[in-house]
Amino acid sequence: MRAVVVPEFGATPELRDVEEPEPREGEEVVEVAAAGLNPVDLARAQGTFHGGSPDPPYVAGSEGIARLGDGRLAYFNSSRGSMAERAAVNSDELVELPEGLDPALAVCFGVAGLAGWLSLEYRARLAEGETALILGATGPVGTIAVQAARLLGAARVVGAARDAERLRRVEELGADATVVLGSADDAAALAEACGGEGPDVVVDPLWGEPGVAALEAAAPHARIAQIGQSAGAEASVASATVRGKGLSILGLTNFQVDRETRVAAYRRMAEHAAAGELTCDVEAVGLDDIAGAWERQASGPHVKLAIVP
Repeated sequence: MRAVVVPEFGATPELRDVEEPEPREGEEVVEVAAAGLNPVDLARAQGTFHGGSPDPPYVAGSEGIARLGDGRLAYFNSSRGSMAERAAVNSDELVELPEGLDPALAVCFGVAGLAGWLSLEYRARLAEGETALILGATGPVGTIAVQAARLLGAARVVGAARDAERLRRVEELGADATVVLGSADDAAALAEACGGEGPDVVVDPLWGEPGVAALEAAAPHARIAQIGQSAGAEASVASATVRGKGLSILGLTNFQVDRETRVAAYRRMAEHAAAGELTCDVEAVGLDDIAGAWERQASGPHVKLAIVP
């Protein structure tokens, strides 16, 4: 079968003919309808992912949508690779999709969607009537988080990013206000957009200077779900900023969340999507175009790239 293979750490993945996957105990081999391409896949391929990487050569990807023998579709996460025509998956961990949900859209609610949704519901415990600020709002995680905040009961939702044009899309998806990041007054602009008092909850996949600006803008006792470092791995934060307002900085990675919680969140997102209440900008890319897709992912494509065999 054809599969995307990482030949060695630091190398661009290649499309190769490989042996069919052999199912282990509790596994079954499924046809892959779509596989998600995520920043974590690039980190694994560089050998820099904090959770470790498979020994190369290996089949890339960890999540996908399976087409089962009876025609049903199900989300899966596999440590044995997903960017291939077929994959070996744990039969007990398949999450069936609502009828009619497009596979490319459905894969958006896995790695990316869970980061956005769980940041609000599970980690920051967004309460009905609160104000939510979503940094990096133009990417897949951010656009899903903007919609999730509304679905979870936020009274005001603010999206912030550097791309003014893409922020128009964030407004279409339900943000009450948006902020173009990159000025010396980011903290003031964020606080004003959030109603003057600042946000009660922040989803931060950026860190760096934007993350510091959000901390400075935050309301007293705000909770900041810190989920990434797209704007910088380090940030200089004044102690008084955190102590003076009693802020809570809450780290989150999907891999630390128990499976039951992740599955429940995925199902809720899939149901909202099937009902037309949740979406994500997604682009289907064939296996033949993996080199270009890999390069686009490295530069931040602002859409979810779904690899379709």
